[in-house]
Amino acid sequence: MATRVLMIKADGSVLVHSDGGSYKPLNWMSPPCTVRETIIEDDGVERVEWTVTAKAAKGATPDTLRILIEEIHHDSNHELGVDPGLQKDGVEKHLQELLAEHPGALLPGLTLVRREFPTAIGPVDLMCRDSDGASVAVEIKRRGEIDGVEQLTRYLELLNRDPLLAPVRGIFAAQEIKPQARVLAGDRGIACAVVDYDALRGLDDPTDRLF
Repeated sequence: MATRVLMIKADGSVLVHSDGGSYKPLNWMSPPCTVRETIIEDDGVERVEWTVTAKAAKGATPDTLRILIEEIHHDSNHELGVDPGLQKDGVEKHLQELLAEHPGALLPGLTLVRREFPTAIGPVDLMCRDSDGASVAVEIKRRGEIDGVEQLTRYLELLNRDPLLAPVRGIFAAQEIKPQARVLAGDRGIACAVVDYDALRGLDDPTDRLF
């Protein structure tokens, strides 16, 4: 016997959690399943028994989970309503949309030419021009790592072969840039921009920094 948090969800699933130390259940039964409650007596002590039975495929033996309850510390029911679904905030697509609207947050005077600028090896996130009219390719990641710098390097090598675009320099933009990626970008002549996502959404004044 041990203290456990027992959860029966609206979809019929049953989860058994420890009282602390882990966010994953110790045991569970996925829906669809049924819960049958009975009272059993063992050595003069009455206990509640839950028998959780999962729906089995035709011809198969159903799985069961047996839970003995000796004491209930707390019992409550909570209606959570309709699930609105999960939406991730701050993903690369959102960063790209915001920086396309505010390219000057990366570099004063920077203007957008096109989002998803096509190349033979894939699209560049943003193609821009600086205040002198020179081409600037921007690669956007949520977390900036070496792979992203390598990706932008390949784009720049290809774009600089086009006499209508060359010379093209690069900006590697991310909410967080790893030290190794920053060193590699500097070695390749690529500027790094740490992006403040909340600032771009208009919650504060943009405070992006170029390194």
